[in-house]
Amino acid sequence: MSFDGIVTKSIVSELQSKISGGKIEKIYQPEKEQLYIQIHANSKKYNLFISSESNHASIYLTDNKPINPSDPPAFCMLLRKHLQGGRISEIRQRGTERIVDLFVETTNEMGFNTNKKLTVEIMGKHSNIILVDNESGKITDSIKRIFSDINRFRQVFPGQKYLAPPSQDKVPFTLDNLRDFMQFEGISLNASSSRNPSSSNEASLEIDTLSKLLMKTFEGFSPCLANELATYHINSGKDLYEILTSLYDSAQSGNFAALYLDSNNTPAEFHIIKLSGFQDTHSEMIFESPSEAVSYYFEHRESSNTLKQKSYDLLQVTNSHLNKIRLKKQRLSEDLQSAMNMDKYKLYGELLTTYMHMVKDGADSARLLNYYDNSYVDIPLDPLLSPSINAQRYFKKYAKSKTAKIEKTKQLNEAGSEIEYLESVLEYIKTADNINQIEAIRFELIDSGYLKKRIKQAKKINKKQDPYRYVTSDGFSVMAGHNNNENDFLTFKIAKNKDIWFHTKDIPGSHVVLFPEGKPVTETALFEAAALAAWHSKGRFSENVPVDYTYIKNVKKPAGAKPGMVIFTDNKTLYVKPNEAELIKKEK
Repeated sequence: MSFDGIVTKSIVSELQSKISGGKIEKIYQPEKEQLYIQIHANSKKYNLFISSESNHASIYLTDNKPINPSDPPAFCMLLRKHLQGGRISEIRQRGTERIVDLFVETTNEMGFNTNKKLTVEIMGKHSNIILVDNESGKITDSIKRIFSDINRFRQVFPGQKYLAPPSQDKVPFTLDNLRDFMQFEGISLNASSSRNPSSSNEASLEIDTLSKLLMKTFEGFSPCLANELATYHINSGKDLYEILTSLYDSAQSGNFAALYLDSNNTPAEFHIIKLSGFQDTHSEMIFESPSEAVSYYFEHRESSNTLKQKSYDLLQVTNSHLNKIRLKKQRLSEDLQSAMNMDKYKLYGELLTTYMHMVKDGADSARLLNYYDNSYVDIPLDPLLSPSINAQRYFKKYAKSKTAKIEKTKQLNEAGSEIEYLESVLEYIKTADNINQIEAIRFELIDSGYLKKRIKQAKKINKKQDPYRYVTSDGFSVMAGHNNNENDFLTFKIAKNKDIWFHTKDIPGSHVVLFPEGKPVTETALFEAAALAAWHSKGRFSENVPVDYTYIKNVKKPAGAKPGMVIFTDNKTLYVKPNEAELIKKEK
């Protein structure tokens, strides 16, 4: 991963242009080593993400919204006390190292102006976020405290004088240092220094030598970047000084980044220049800012593992409840089948009452004529009871079975609805795109009584409903829910009577709504909306999926029904291929 000093330089250039002078409005610490800082600058709101996690150490702007814990960690509270309400006066990178200082002008409890510095050190497992009093140079606190038993050279804890990480005897990547490097190494500033090596082995040797030289000389050069520059120079014969100055200009502008995806669409690498070593084997994505590329990289690279960890308990709970309710349904079906024999008990009681004079006391059975069809019926008896009491027992059994049939049928329907609901939840967990969707499902399960609220569970979750948004090839707007609560919001709050509602037939999935907005609905729009409904369902990998559709006015929610559960009438059915939904334009 190339979050090196040059990417950091580009990120800092972007931050300087967007949030310098901005006011810090809110600070969150959603995870142990992560910060979100909401900043208002240039009439816009920005979310600055900072992480000291070893596998996610970074700083960049993001559109993702954090979940605010009900009990903010101590470091978060400290930052709110010292930084919230302050203005970012300057953003500075230490040379071209992966160290960023955010200088904040604020006021203390006494109302006096004070200056603070939030230092972000991006150094793998040694990454840290440190609040420093800019006047005294002392550490107020840090997201990771480092004591002498961990590092004897450099301690990081409150009251300690801030000491920068040790230098690696390299120079910052500046134009002056670049010229000195070229002249010291005896490389012409105006002509190509390539000797057009005669063999691939010779070329590889020169690439390796130049790559190591660049890394040894300049701060912030990652192996990936140094190898790319050296390879491009040797193989293309292009002037090295021109290549390096172009890199410098790209870092200064902070408005371009390239990202590369492997065959599984998992991000493999990114940088602020195109990487020729990845272009033949990976698909390339271009972004207008380094923050967009970095945000996409981390979100999609980590989403699989992170979502798996976050959703594990939800899958366990949902599957556990599903297994229980399926077993309950099986037993109810058996009880109902038994209750269906109730007419037999009524017949036994009637025949015993009619032919009681023919039944002997102490008999264990009686063979009596069924006057309904003139057949003989063998009736089991309790020999300890009189024929009259045996008849009463069968009438009571009939009455009990009659009641049981009604009750078991009702319970069986309820069990079926519950299974349908839990299967839909299970599907949403499996197809969740991000952590916020997982947390929304968690709260849905808590509200529905399937999951206990954690002791330190967030009091609130960002309940802003934001369905998937699409535009059909002929210009109609379509929305689809992320979860059952959002399905209800989309169907009963956003949609109007003449909008068209879609749902896969007898398959768990999202509510999808097509918005005609006064225009005649085309067949193309209907089929594309149906394809989206099939795609956002358990049948997304099937070949031909039935999708019901009707007007919103025909969709009702029964009293007491669980989220997302509805009934509908006057529907028609389309058969579609779910994969066709991938061709439909998705709005940002």
